[in-house]
Amino acid sequence: MTFVLAVDDDPAILRTLRINLRARDYDVETAGDGRSALQIADERMPDVVLLDLGLPDLGGIDVIKGLRAMGDVPIVVLSARHESDDKVEALDAGADDYVTKPFGMEELLARVRAAARRGNRPAATPPIETHGLVLDVDDRTASRDGSAVHLTPTEWKIVEVLVRRQGRLVRQRELLHEVWGPSYQRETNYLRVYLAQLRRKLEADPAHPRHFLTDPGLGYRFVA
Repeated sequence: MTFVLAVDDDPAILRTLRINLRARDYDVETAGDGRSALQIADERMPDVVLLDLGLPDLGGIDVIKGLRAMGDVPIVVLSARHESDDKVEALDAGADDYVTKPFGMEELLARVRAAARRGNRPAATPPIETHGLVLDVDDRTASRDGSAVHLTPTEWKIVEVLVRRQGRLVRQRELLHEVWGPSYQRETNYLRVYLAQLRRKLEADPAHPRHFLTDPGLGYRFVA
């Protein structure tokens, strides 16, 4: 299910977006200011962000830059500002699309679909070779000290999420959502079990992992 974060200081617009997106089976969260939006994205990276520029705390451009520092989420700006300079500034800051208010809902939904398609095309990830571990997430092959390692489909999903965000913290809620779905976001015991399995298979010393690391109480990260 595509996760859309809608950010606007107008409750009526947020309500309209929430109703229309959920009616089309999108997973939707809303925020009325920039700091709340960045907090939500930090806990769980959206697939698409709909962002108003005129927010009451952080400027929309600052929110774009904050989102860009977290990852490559597609950002569609929704703004009453029609001037070309505003559009150029938003696009240069990292926005992917710019829709002026008032907007037609069907057009906006088409823009959301297009943005989601762009976001669902991960860039090729080069194979990782480090300390006897070889991982190729694109070909789904793994070896440890020259011996092939079999990973289950669920284990590969976890590895893919962590490796594609190499070095970055992936929060527990986000990892659960991406691997198992939105109804499993509190099942942190799943992560403990599967990460232990991955360390037994892929780490030279599972008791002292150097690649699949835990940030206690927050989430996990892969470090090559």
